[in-house]
Amino acid sequence: MKKQRRYTSQLEEQALQETKTRSSDTEEDVRTKKAKSFSDISLVEAALYVAGRPLDLTELCSVLKTRSKNKAKRLVKMLAQEYAKRDTALEILELKDERFVLQLKAEYTPYVRKLIKRPLLSTGPLKTLSYIALRQPVSQKRVVEVRGHHAYGHIKLLKEMGLVVVERKGRTSILKTTDYFADYFGLSHDIPTMKRELKKILEGEKASEEAEKGTIASS
Repeated sequence: MKKQRRYTSQLEEQALQETKTRSSDTEEDVRTKKAKSFSDISLVEAALYVAGRPLDLTELCSVLKTRSKNKAKRLVKMLAQEYAKRDTALEILELKDERFVLQLKAEYTPYVRKLIKRPLLSTGPLKTLSYIALRQPVSQKRVVEVRGHHAYGHIKLLKEMGLVVVERKGRTSILKTTDYFADYFGLSHDIPTMKRELKKILEGEKASEEAEKGTIASS
């Protein structure tokens, strides 16, 4: 009789363990199904939105859990085409170095710039970027001579953000701004025109700062 009870107890424990295992498998299946419910193209969109900067194909592959850069490129281009068809203020641009960015269309920038709470760049990198934009094409050596040794860090940051590109001419590194730079700041893609526009902006900002200082001094 005791042996029968022990045997029955063992059967009950085994059944309980099998139930727990099935329950665990079911929960895992649910999580897997939820993950699969996000389409790959939606994941690309989410990545571009959260990053707030250009992403390269390696970064997109990481999000998609794939090694295929062709797949990542195909998906982001499909997404870009979808945005192009929409009546929306946003667009996805492909930069020259196979980076992609989700951004505000240039024509909307003047209307909403004042609502931006945080600047894209701090003062140091922004000054280095302005110098490159006004002097381009300009050698990295010259930028460092004018802006100081810290400009190396600025240039690295600007490259990562997709605002400048580096072209090699022999041993010399030549710096230029990208189309993304022009689009973000609402400037022309034509370099001479861009320089004139940028000079006007900088002159206007300088005049505003001097006017504010005069107002504070007289108050």
